[in-house]
Amino acid sequence: MQIYLDHSATTPTRSEAVEAMLQSLTQAWGNPSSLHHWGEAAATAVEMARLQVADLINAPAESIIFTSGGTEANNLALMGVLQGRLRFLQASRTQPGHLIISTVEHAAISEPARQLEEQGWQVTRLPVSPQGRVNPEILLAALRPDTALVSVIYGQSEVGTVQPIAELAAIARQHGVLFHTDAVQVAGRLPLNVEELGVDLLSLSSHKLYGPKGVGALYVRPGLSLQPLLAGGGQERGRRSGTEAVPNMVGFGVAAALAAEELEAEAQRLQGLRDRLFEQLAGVWSLQVTGDRQHRLPHHVSFLVDAEDSQGKPITGKALVRQLNLAGIAISSGSACHSGKLAPSPVLLAMGYPERLARAGIRLTLGRDTRSADIDWTAQVLKPLVTGQRPL
Repeated sequence: MQIYLDHSATTPTRSEAVEAMLQSLTQAWGNPSSLHHWGEAAATAVEMARLQVADLINAPAESIIFTSGGTEANNLALMGVLQGRLRFLQASRTQPGHLIISTVEHAAISEPARQLEEQGWQVTRLPVSPQGRVNPEILLAALRPDTALVSVIYGQSEVGTVQPIAELAAIARQHGVLFHTDAVQVAGRLPLNVEELGVDLLSLSSHKLYGPKGVGALYVRPGLSLQPLLAGGGQERGRRSGTEAVPNMVGFGVAAALAAEELEAEAQRLQGLRDRLFEQLAGVWSLQVTGDRQHRLPHHVSFLVDAEDSQGKPITGKALVRQLNLAGIAISSGSACHSGKLAPSPVLLAMGYPERLARAGIRLTLGRDTRSADIDWTAQVLKPLVTGQRPL
């Protein structure tokens, strides 16, 4: 039996998106910037995809910028807003200002923030609760007169916690500060409405919602100025140069439209399976649930393994990934291997876990093909792997 439980890493491209991409490759293969029939066919396909993605988040089509994925969308949000402001500040001989992010951001936010810090921006990293949530009062206290942007991830990919984005964005808006959220893990799993959320910028990724890899999008509130990262032919209304990857955009659009159509029923189904897996593993003494059980992505299950193997060594998330893979089950671990050493998860460290446990996180994320039998078998396989010795 082969069971794929790593849908937060990527999702299989659905057949409807593949079919639309093949049609684009054979019938709308022109350059969208060309004025002849072939170019117009490609441009029409791009604009249809833009409308479909916009509809998923209740946004006007012109507010959607296609990118190469969630990472570029996040970089464009931070760099596009702040680099444009930096030029203005340099012209007025004013120092760079202030950026706020959380301590549980994806690297596609934390790394650009670090680079901006090296350029002179001051960065505040908001602490989180042991469940990974940002307290709105802490954001309020962190705002300064020179704060230019707040960026807080919507759904945390490693522990599944969902942030109070509407409340956080309202605080930023009341103080005249722009607000961005990385909604890559949320799109297609929870309703997204940029008007109700009150955000200025929002990042999406196609391959997290059963579309192709290599394409994402950034929602930019109409009227908001954004400095492009790429200089070139001025595609995407001058905000993202480069010849459009039309088939990828078409596949993204189809996947977004189907996600919107199926969202309510699928989220409810996934939540039921998620809770079934939590219940089946509730009695395992070595497993500690990570993240917020109430404010959680509907497809997301995550644990720390607080046990030792037969040799007295801590059981790591990485080791469990390998063992389950041998059993035909795909999961993931939050820790990473650098130069042969297992690094603790920055997210788990930010949530207050010690380094030993921050190396022992696992994540099981469900998807469209997940069934009750998959949940039951996974629980049966996992239990004996994590019931080692209690650590002293």
